[in-house]
Amino acid sequence: MDLTINGKKVQTDAEPDMPLLWVLRDQLQLTGTKFGCGVSLCGACTVQVDGQAVRSCVTPASALVGKNIRTIESLGTSDHAHALQQAWIAEQVAQCGYCQSGMLMAAAALLERNPHPSDADIDAAMTNICRCGTYQRVRAAIHRAAGTPQVAMASAHRDVQGVTV
Repeated sequence: MDLTINGKKVQTDAEPDMPLLWVLRDQLQLTGTKFGCGVSLCGACTVQVDGQAVRSCVTPASALVGKNIRTIESLGTSDHAHALQQAWIAEQVAQCGYCQSGMLMAAAALLERNPHPSDADIDAAMTNICRCGTYQRVRAAIHRAAGTPQVAMASAHRDVQGVTV
């Protein structure tokens, strides 16, 4: 089957019911997308399909023929980081880091459809689970990447009290 991944046409001989996650990791060596729960609950495997956040662990690769698939590898580079990646660093979001590629892909999908989300918009869109519990930092990083006023208030609060949200 032919798939479009990160803007490139790729061909795979995967079985039609093979989850996209395993096509990415095992056949294409795109290992930034992580396996977490395997049942679409945690979001570690989140990628974008036609701009929507999708859990790749339960999505058959054959369902994605003709669609545009984006993985974390397409988000930015060490030389030219995406605004979300910069914000993630600035807000010190990552602790263990395992869920971060899925979180970033879900956040990127949110910002692509809603460039200035409210806290409620972020909470509704970010259904990924972070065992480290950095949800407040995720929200602050999304606001920072979006350039929304909540960032300035959160950063000013942190600067005054010396506490990281």
